Amino acid sequence: MKLKRFLVWASAGAAVILVIAGGVAWYLYHSVEQAAAKMYEDVKTTKTVYVSKDVELKKAPPEPVQMKNLAPFSVLVLGVDERENDRGRSDTMIVLAVNPAKQSILMFNIPRDTRTDIIGHGTVDKINHAYAFGGLEMSIQTVEHFLDYPIDYYAKVNMEGFARLIDLIGGVEVDNPFAFDYEGRLFEEGHLMLNGSDALKYSRMRYEDPRGDFGRNSRQREILQEVMNNAMNISNVARLHSLLGELGNSVKTNVTFDEMKKFVTDYRPKINKIDTVEIKGYGKTINKVWYYLVDDSERDRIHNIIKEQLQQQVPSNAQ
Repeated sequence: MKLKRFLVWASAGAAVILVIAGGVAWYLYHSVEQAAAKMYEDVKTTKTVYVSKDVELKKAPPEPVQMKNLAPFSVLVLGVDERENDRGRSDTMIVLAVNPAKQSILMFNIPRDTRTDIIGHGTVDKINHAYAFGGLEMSIQTVEHFLDYPIDYYAKVNMEGFARLIDLIGGVEVDNPFAFDYEGRLFEEGHLMLNGSDALKYSRMRYEDPRGDFGRNSRQREILQEVMNNAMNISNVARLHSLLGELGNSVKTNVTFDEMKKFVTDYRPKINKIDTVEIKGYGKTINKVWYYLVDDSERDRIHNIIKEQLQQQVPSNAQ
């Protein structure tokens, strides 16, 4: 009889645990879905196909990524300083080329002062001005023209919100190659643990860096990689809920909820390395404005690296 009562209570306890676990799972799923809906913002762009760099052939709507087949894809990450009554400029431009077949992500910055055609504006200017002139659509089309390669997805991140996201994941760890002072904060050489505000300062300094914008870009990629890794490892429900709320407020993207699920469940387990490349160029003052100039041969080199990274591999049974 005692054994019977024990089994009954044990079964009841297990049922309660399963109900609670199911409720937590549903709550998290529902919270993620709500955050994804708040983040979602589609941008209507057309992909321009060129006969050569100077001769436009046609414009066509971008083809959707076949995620069910684990197709490779590209992402443009824009870090934007938005102010009241001012759209702001894209302080950071990072391109990700994701290919699960190669188990890797290619990550690189486009230097903010890069001189290029601003597509849709009819001017030649710094590439980060495209956002100020025409928002996301103009930024995407300008980057596509500069790289001569289509962008599948974008993620626009408000930089102040990005600092709050870093706080919510418990900060980021970096390896600082040299000591420097920026906006009243001394960053010692060596391994550092940074909160959101300090991480933002750490990623913005460039004038004291011997590598200039390249050093700044390297620090930005280091922090972005830390954020991606840490965000995926959060298990505390309260912190996860806060993180999702901040994501909804600070990030806009054309990645749907279903695509996010596909990336987390199918793509992410296959990615085991992140490769980087730098866009080479030189500085020059033109009409009293300093620009970063990238010649055609370097643009061709970057284009070919992206093309190679995103090349769809043919299944062995199809050969």
